Amino acid sequence: MPSSQPIVLLREVAGERYLPIWIGAAEASAIAFAQQGMEPPRPLTHDLFAECIRQLGHRLTQVRIVNLKDGVFEAVLVFDDSIEISARPSDSIALALRTGTRVYCAEEILAEAGIPVPDGELADGADTEVQAEEEVEKFREFLDQVSPEDFDKS
Repeated sequence: MPSSQPIVLLREVAGERYLPIWIGAAEASAIAFAQQGMEPPRPLTHDLFAECIRQLGHRLTQVRIVNLKDGVFEAVLVFDDSIEISARPSDSIALALRTGTRVYCAEEILAEAGIPVPDGELADGADTEVQAEEEVEKFREFLDQVSPEDFDKS
């Protein structure tokens, strides 16, 4: 796997673990566009799907990371009418960002593939933005030393 392959990091809300998911370049761009609030002149695929959901009178209520098999994550889109559709996590996250939907991960997946933030404790009383930058830098240093094979439990 190329070392320049994009990765999305999901952070555990009430804990110190991150879930690294290697994704494709197109999905990484779609996620980055949504995070930055960029609106392309014409809708991208995820924008189009989000608008279709709205126009059809439905709502995406959850994105769930539900399985990890042979190093490949699987997700499910859950709609307001309880319909569930299997999807790639990268597409699911891109869609969740556009619809304001929460992303959930099964505990057993976090236990298997989640990684604690190295030196996760930050100095008390430090500026929050500085803390965040320090945390990201520490995590980048960690990621420079990790590969997808490090998560293969077989």
